[in-house]
Amino acid sequence: MFAIKIAEFLGKKSSPSRLQFLGESLAGCWVIALLTFSGYELHFNPAPVGFLFLLVVVCESILCGFWQASIVSVVACACLDYFFYPPLLTFNITDPQNWVALGAFEISALLVSRLSSREQMKSREAQMQRMAMEQLYELSRSTLLINMHQSPGPQLTRLIQQIFSAEAVAVFDADSGSSDLAGAWSKDEQDVAKECYLNQADDEDKSTRTSRRILRAGAGSIGALAIRGQLGPLVINALASLTAIAHDRSVSFQKENQIETARERERLRTAVLDSLAHAVKTPLTAIQAANAGLREVGSLNKQQMELVSLVDNESNKLSLLSTRLLQTAKLEAEEMSVGKDEIVVEDLVTAALKEQSKRMAGHTMEVAVPDHRLTIRGDRDLLSMALLQYLDNAAKYSFAGTAIKVAAWESHSEVLISVHNFGPPIPIFDRERIFERFYRSEGTMHRAPGTGIGLSTVKMAADAHCGHVWVISNAAEGTTFFLSLPQNGGERQ
Repeated sequence: MFAIKIAEFLGKKSSPSRLQFLGESLAGCWVIALLTFSGYELHFNPAPVGFLFLLVVVCESILCGFWQASIVSVVACACLDYFFYPPLLTFNITDPQNWVALGAFEISALLVSRLSSREQMKSREAQMQRMAMEQLYELSRSTLLINMHQSPGPQLTRLIQQIFSAEAVAVFDADSGSSDLAGAWSKDEQDVAKECYLNQADDEDKSTRTSRRILRAGAGSIGALAIRGQLGPLVINALASLTAIAHDRSVSFQKENQIETARERERLRTAVLDSLAHAVKTPLTAIQAANAGLREVGSLNKQQMELVSLVDNESNKLSLLSTRLLQTAKLEAEEMSVGKDEIVVEDLVTAALKEQSKRMAGHTMEVAVPDHRLTIRGDRDLLSMALLQYLDNAAKYSFAGTAIKVAAWESHSEVLISVHNFGPPIPIFDRERIFERFYRSEGTMHRAPGTGIGLSTVKMAADAHCGHVWVISNAAEGTTFFLSLPQNGGERQ
């Protein structure tokens, strides 16, 4: 039976493995033969020779394996029986000593070979883990050096394939909807990573040695990774995490670039408009002075007076626009200092209504300031400009004949100023954006001319006083713009 097992084992091995097996076995048998000759010539007892044979069997099991040690065990038992157990130079197979020796040799070979195999396996696993950690470190270092101005997908697939010697790698980007491939993928496998993302499930295909993982960033998924090769699950999970981090970093970089580009465009546009406002102020003042001189000359007919009035109205609009542009530039300047005047809110409202009296023609004005002694500390010019803009906005977008109500009251340590009118409701998604510079709501931009600058100056004036602005609007109750300011003033943020 033992010989049959050995024959089956040898038959399963390839030719180079059989030769190696026979060589290792013969080497062990040669050592047994040498020890046997030495012990026989020196007339050793069976006990020390048996210990020497056991030592050879243990070494054979550690260095070569159980089957080689088994063959050496049989040869050692035969030598003990023939040369050292009486009667000498005679085989006495039925002697129990032979079976005890053979059992001891075999048990030792089995235990030692198993322990040796286990240690070797642990050593190989530790070496593979160390290699995987080195590869992951190299990949993480390489991802920091990828070109952020290009798509990260093709760069990541090439890096993973080169560093991990993978047969094929595929990365699907959910934002762009594109798949980047590297390696030998068939035509039917072009969407292997995309299918994993659509199924929202990690999987393993042992038949093709293909592993697929979802790329997750935060609570959501941003794509999928498919890789084919001899890689462990832990390594593949780490690869998916590194790929997701690289994709997320690329997206953040692109967004930062877009924000910076938009900021630069805004700065350029602001600089052009501010320069234009300064350039327009001087000739505009001359036009207004000349127009006023025409009125003083007199002897103008009706048609000429209409033209003079038209020039006067349009020049006033242009002057107001230039003033707003210059005020905006002043608010954006870092070195701007905000005044700390003691302002009576009722006087501020009265002065604003008086200045906007022409614009309010056709509207009933309502004022509600319960506390006539209500005061606020701040920059009079900036706050007057903010209130004038609210009133101008209400006049432009309210329905004809409706009332416009201005109210002011104290709430805790703040002063609230509101301007209410009835007009087209402002959509919810526009209620914050209308305070952005140059933005105009699509629902109202065709009702009245405008530049989208006015409300942005109100917001900047509020920010300069550590206050804030907001609007509520619906068809039933109308639209109300609010300006909230600290009563004792504040430092500019």
